[in-house]
Amino acid sequence: MKIWTVANQKGGVGKTTTAVSLAGILALQGKRVLLIDTDPHASLTYYFGIDSEDLEVSVYDIFARGNTMQSEEILQALCPSNIANLDILPATMAIATLDRSMGNKTGMGLILKKALLKISEHYDYAILDCPPVLGVLMVNALAASERILVPVQTEFLALKGLDRMMRTMELMQSSQSKQYQYTIIPTMYDKRTNASLEAYKTLQQTYTDKVWPGVIPVDTKFRDASLAQQVPIQFCPRSRGVFAYRALLDYLIEQG
Repeated sequence: MKIWTVANQKGGVGKTTTAVSLAGILALQGKRVLLIDTDPHASLTYYFGIDSEDLEVSVYDIFARGNTMQSEEILQALCPSNIANLDILPATMAIATLDRSMGNKTGMGLILKKALLKISEHYDYAILDCPPVLGVLMVNALAASERILVPVQTEFLALKGLDRMMRTMELMQSSQSKQYQYTIIPTMYDKRTNASLEAYKTLQQTYTDKVWPGVIPVDTKFRDASLAQQVPIQFCPRSRGVFAYRALLDYLIEQG
């Protein structure tokens, strides 16, 4: 099972849209995909019409129970989506308490990685949607990941958020002796604005080969797809945004 984490320490840059779009394309290609929501806001969970407050089991239980949760119990916590081959491990507001209740305990950084190992034979891909805050949840998502996808809105303030994300990965690389493979994804690109043009130019100059050479354009179809609770490739398969995510997926697969 390949594990990708979608992360950035700034909200509103397209993390959930990126996770859902890539997962939908993979699922329609026949891959078995697990989407994991590690954000207390549960945006990914609500995207699929799952009411987090009605759940008996969620990603919170994996952290609360640690290594005692067996593979069968993890699989029972998953929710099916409205598209074949795509399941959701939902989030609840309860995970917002994890930093306070468990943040100082040893071994907390690898709980999610160990849980995913238990169910790895059931999926080809796991894609994790991260909160925009550094804490137990982001640390776990990064530690579990083989590749980190960093969506960055093509505007000035978003570039500042990217600087924080890069520093976080550097700190974790030092503490874990692990070299992260990451790809920066320019999102919400509008070629009509100088802000987008300048931000994209800065990304390419600063991060060179770590930046995906394409862009995810501004596309109102993404908002319509979330309203319909459908993955974009299901709702608007010929939209320019879906075309861009198809190109991104091809690039990621080629990168290994």
